[in-house]
Amino acid sequence: MKFAVDLDRCENHGQCVFAAPGLFSLDDEGQLAHRHGASGRYTSAVLDGAGEDAVSSAVDMCPMQAIRLVG
Repeated sequence: MKFAVDLDRCENHGQCVFAAPGLFSLDDEGQLAHRHGASGRYTSAVLDGAGEDAVSSAVDMCPMQAIRLVG
């Protein structure tokens, strides 16, 4: 399983960072760090079991519903 972030929907609230700090972070400007490697949409590498649990929490906590599980 992977996760995808719709970077056009994301408003950098940072709830994903609290839910899954090993997978999400904000840069020095308060922007989601995944923006540096993607535009429009970021898709992760395959997650392990612990990563899947953490991302599930991030999906639930995202106020913009910009994160989803894929695969």
